Amino acid sequence: MKPYLAIVNPAAGGGRCGKLAAKTLQRLRSQGLSVEVVETRQPGDATRIARESYTQGFRRFLAGGGDGTSYEIVNGLFPRDSWAERVSLGFLPLGTGNSFLRDFTDAGAEHAIGAIVAGRTRPCDVLRLQHRGGILHYINLMSVGFTAEAGELTNRRFKRLGEVGYLAATLLCWSRLHFPVFPIAVDGSAEWDQRPCTYLTFSNSRYTGGKLMIAPFADTADGSIEVTRVGAIGRWDFALTFPKIFSGAHMKHPLISRLPAKHVDFHLAGAVDIMIDGEIVHCEPRSLDVLPAALDVMV
Repeated sequence: MKPYLAIVNPAAGGGRCGKLAAKTLQRLRSQGLSVEVVETRQPGDATRIARESYTQGFRRFLAGGGDGTSYEIVNGLFPRDSWAERVSLGFLPLGTGNSFLRDFTDAGAEHAIGAIVAGRTRPCDVLRLQHRGGILHYINLMSVGFTAEAGELTNRRFKRLGEVGYLAATLLCWSRLHFPVFPIAVDGSAEWDQRPCTYLTFSNSRYTGGKLMIAPFADTADGSIEVTRVGAIGRWDFALTFPKIFSGAHMKHPLISRLPAKHVDFHLAGAVDIMIDGEIVHCEPRSLDVLPAALDVMV
């Protein structure tokens, strides 16, 4: 079998990943693992590298960086023609946000390295978004509305501040809170939900933004999309409710609801900003579905 391929984003975490990656990889090699390394230089490189490496026979990948690095790798591995061989993805959480990994541990890098060394994997669903311009895949979450607006502002102005930056962007977006409409239909329903909302999320895992438990009922291997809807909640009510997102207690609010789904259709008037695994993409979503247990994750 081909060795592990570590795709490392040295710029992740404000350059932190570039400083720590060599030492982390040496720890893996000292445990007898054969690891090849390729560094990214610009956005999209990890997708290209993963796609090319898969055709060369690599089946075990390590994401060195944050959620954005693993997101790019997933989009290099999907879609693919053959499902005969399992593909696995491990994590070297050296970036700004490592939300996906938090579903499984609070120990961060130590737990992740232990899982890789032990060869410990579990199946993980992959969510597939079809939009007007193509297809995207993700393993964490996609969102529209307030969360995407805060994510866009974070990436544009506060990325270097990590979790604090996301909270600062959240505060600024709160000051201009509004309630857009994103018409959706779940599991083939003939009725479109056109209620104004603060945001909608379509989650595979529980966390976003590092420690925000935005979808506490999500399960990475249940074959479902966890749809969370926050209705038109007032500004001060939102301010009182938002801190509860760290524990998942925000879900008790009467204007916040959740629904597991297999398929979601969108009927938008045009392109919008979406946040997908921490990245901001401007596109027009058409549909969302699940590839059950399509990926093995080393956790």
